Formats: sequence, C-alpha cells, structure tokens
Amino acid sequence: MTERNEPGPTLDDHFRDTQRRWLARLGILDRPWLIFGAAPEPTLPGDIVRTHARVDINNSGRTAQEMGLGPADLTFRKRSKPWAEHQDLNTRGLIWLRNAPLFLVKIELALRRRAKVADLMRMTRGERDIIVDLVAGTHLRDVGSRGKATNGIAAACYGLYVGVPEVVLSGVSLSRNGHSYNGVGKKRLQTDEDRLVLSKIKDAPNLFTTEPDLAEEAGLKLWQDSHPAG
Repeated sequence: MTERNEPGPTLDDHFRDTQRRWLARLGILDRPWLIFGAAPEPTLPGDIVRTHARVDINNSGRTAQEMGLGPADLTFRKRSKPWAEHQDLNTRGLIWLRNAPLFLVKIELALRRRAKVADLMRMTRGERDIIVDLVAGTHLRDVGSRGKATNGIAAACYGLYVGVPEVVLSGVSLSRNGHSYNGVGKKRLQTDEDRLVLSKIKDAPNLFTTEPDLAEEAGLKLWQDSHPAG
C-alpha cells in the first residue's frame, strides 16, 4: 500500500473500534471473509462457504438463496439498490449505506417486512469512501465515471481495515457485465475505480480471489482448496 498523495478526511480510532466490536458480536471478526458479489457465474470452490463468513454485496443474496447457501453473515447494501430485486433479504448483519439518522434507517428497515436482519449498522457513503482511500492509500474523486469504488471492492477494503484474517473475492469482476440474479446484462461501471484500488491492495498477504479472470486482470492471488484459511 502506498502513502496518500495529499491530506484528506480520516476516521478516528473510535470508529474502527466500534466496527470491530460490532463484528465481534456477530462472531465474524476473527473469521475469514468471502466477499460474494453479483457478477454472473460466481466461482465457489470446495467448502469455502462453510469455512468463510459470507458477505453479500447489495442484492447478491438473491443468488445465494437460489444456490441454497442460507442466510448471509453480513450484507453490504447501498441505498439505491431496489428492494424489489431481493425482498427476502436474510442476513445476520446489515451495513446499510445511508446518510439519514439511524432512527429513520431503522424505521425504513422495519417497513421491509419480508427482510430478516438480526443486527443493523448504519454507515455513511463518506465513511465508506474514506475507508477505501485509507486502505488503498489513494483517492478516487477524479478517477473514472463515478469517482468511487463499487460496493464489493469497498467491502474488501472494509475487511482489511477492521483486520479480519482473510478476504476472498468471489462474484467480483472487472470485465463480466450483468448480474447473477437477473438477465438484464447491465454494463459494468466503475471499472477504472475498482482497477486502481485493486492495484494498490493486491499485494496484501491476506487478500485472494476465487475468480481466475479477476486474478489475471488485477494481479490478485488465486484462492485454491489447497489454501485453507488460517
């Protein structure tokens, strides 16, 4: 990881400690994480869904349910993702990226009567982006079309930020368009932003991917069954 090129916003130790305590309460702070994105045809080798805490990205939980994988351990969800695509959200922990006050976020979640969420953590978009900047050692404001990483890459940075033992990316791609849970084939955006972040964090010793195309395109280490988490 590189040094920041210029001063920027930061987060105090209290923020990180709060996140770590919450994740410890969920029982996933000391477990390896599987970041489960929504790229088509995700690669899930061996028993990785048993050994790793599954972290669903936005509506990828719908694909997980169709695959019979059960509830997520954690879900990262941005506000703009439509609930109609995955009304039956089932997750032990939910990080919902919202700028609204927590009590309003709780009310809105309560209105999603089909959703099953055991514990909620509100995080602002700004906090999420600062985490990415801090872990990658750069900033994205002038990069690409959006100036921000996708939620899957942000979740990987979050895992590294809070200090989980291993982060493995699955269902994350720089080139495959569309989503695993529908046939729309929407063009993949924010590839410049994601590529830059991955180029900065790819050498982290505890970062891997199950996706051969992502390993080749971003230089990440490929996770194998012969590499158990530890």
